Amino acid sequence: MRGLLDVANPSASSLADYRRIRDRSLALVAGLSAEDCGVQSMPDASPVKWHLAHTTWFFETLILAERPHYRNFDDRFAFLFNSYYEGLGPRHPRPRRGMLTRPSLDAVIAYRAHVDRAMEDAIAQDLPAVEHHVMLGLHHEEQHQELILTDIKHAFFGNPLLPAYRSEAAATVQAEPLRWVAHPGGLVEIGHKGGDFAFDNETPSHLVMLSPFKIASRPVSNGEYLEFIEDGGYRRPEFWLSDGWALSQSENWNAPLYWLCDDDGRRSLFTLSGVHEMDVHAPVEHVSFFEAAAYAAWAGKRLPTEFEWEAASGDFLHGTVWEWTRSSYDPYPGFKSFAGAVSEYNGKFMVGQMVLRGGSSASPPGHVRRTYRNFFAPSARWQFSGIRLAEDA
Repeated sequence: MRGLLDVANPSASSLADYRRIRDRSLALVAGLSAEDCGVQSMPDASPVKWHLAHTTWFFETLILAERPHYRNFDDRFAFLFNSYYEGLGPRHPRPRRGMLTRPSLDAVIAYRAHVDRAMEDAIAQDLPAVEHHVMLGLHHEEQHQELILTDIKHAFFGNPLLPAYRSEAAATVQAEPLRWVAHPGGLVEIGHKGGDFAFDNETPSHLVMLSPFKIASRPVSNGEYLEFIEDGGYRRPEFWLSDGWALSQSENWNAPLYWLCDDDGRRSLFTLSGVHEMDVHAPVEHVSFFEAAAYAAWAGKRLPTEFEWEAASGDFLHGTVWEWTRSSYDPYPGFKSFAGAVSEYNGKFMVGQMVLRGGSSASPPGHVRRTYRNFFAPSARWQFSGIRLAEDA
């Protein structure tokens, strides 16, 4: 398994990739204050400072701790920045990560520099022994880069000032007529076939039998979702799964997360670049699985299975929003977790989650691929998640 770039000198390639990805994490937080980086807006989100430290802990714990001359930056960090790896010891509770005013952001940056120096030596001197974990650690860090964006957006939305994470004009989307793409069904090969990097939950490749179906050529737009709202979609239980209806009523949902409405009924959206007028042609974002399923029922359609989505994705794989499927997050036939401590990376979550496919505007370059499987609880709304419809042929 080679580095992210397949060149004649794998050590140089892996070292360049390591520096590029680690630098990108710091670039993502360059405009944030120490106060911004310490806030935790809900138990499912984490402070930016914690993301920066946890991704560093990953390299320190799974690679550097095995090297005889390495010395930990701070032995206490193993408790503070472990996420969910039971086999690696106890950890600070996830809902209380925002209480970690210490270590400071400066100390976390120094921690990253300490680990980076040791990692660069390990890659240069001993790449074959550490390459798999280096690649996994880099893809893991890229996942957390996406979480940095989703989590800081949620935190800023909780601030009455509605601050912008970055300054840029809102992109406009050209109206695209909805087409229905037919798929003949039959036996299709699902899952990663080897070669490039893949997470363990994308494997093994296997055959799935599909009935003929049709799938929408694009995600549902803001304007189309607005029609659902104006038709009483959030007040009509006939469209909702039972748990979704109960949750939507208890939390008083009446629109996707980050939708705003002024006293005159004008709609706007809170984005990473602040509040902007709603673009009715842009894909609807920040809906839960429950909302996606309710919209599909209202439209007289359904959500695709993850296998239908993968089989048809060659016609639409753009990565504008994560797209909910109606598939539960289950292991593939013959699934095997990564060996060692990272066996807990994905397999332990294969219950109670729903599968999303594709990627979003917050996904790092290269992460959008046909076989990539994301998963969240059906109630999750703070991810850049949207809707693509399907129907039986």
